[in-house]
Amino acid sequence: MVALPKEVIKHYELEDFVVNLDRSKVQLVNFLQDELAISPPSIAMALRYSQQERGPLPMILWRYGFVSLDQLNQILDWLEK
Repeated sequence: MVALPKEVIKHYELEDFVVNLDRSKVQLVNFLQDELAISPPSIAMALRYSQQERGPLPMILWRYGFVSLDQLNQILDWLEK
C-alpha cells in the first residue's frame, strides 16, 4: 500500500472526474463520501489512477491508502447489493 502526501491529493477536484462517470459510479462516489467520509480530492485522485491503470476503483482506493481494509470490505459489500 502506498500512502500519498496530502499536498498532492489537494490538487484534485472531484467535479472534474464525476462528469464523465456512469450512474453506478456516481452512486459509488456518493457512498464513499457520505458513508465512509472519504474526501473528494482523495476520490478524484483514485478515479484518475483507476482510469490510467484501468483498475477497479475500490482496489485503487485501498492500494493508495485512501481506505482501510475494513472500509474496502464495506465498499465491496455495498457493490454486491
